[in-house]
Amino acid sequence: GVTVTMKVIGGKWKPCIIDCIANGIKRPAQIQKAITQASLRVINQQLSELLDYEVVSKQTYEGYPLKVEYKLTEFGQTLLVVINAMQNWGDAHAEKVAEIAIGRNENVVNEYRD
Repeated sequence: GVTVTMKVIGGKWKPCIIDCIANGIKRPAQIQKAITQASLRVINQQLSELLDYEVVSKQTYEGYPLKVEYKLTEFGQTLLVVINAMQNWGDAHAEKVAEIAIGRNENVVNEYRD
């Protein structure tokens, strides 16, 4: 089960992208503004992979500039329980992870907190 889940949402930013879309952020540039650590190229690549697994659907609007929006499919919405569990775990353990990161001379993870 974990292997199957990781096949679909594995990737550095996929859970964050799913969370953004679930919270109403639908355009790649908006997602990139919400996840500043990820480049727009990486966001688009991971959106493409989520599209391949039918987690998200894509709507393209005519005009200039071209407008693209993503939304969660019914299948994608079933992942929200996993994403919410990740959010809850992260909220509960953010301080400990930050302490460990400081001890390892890593950047503090406060930027990931809502």
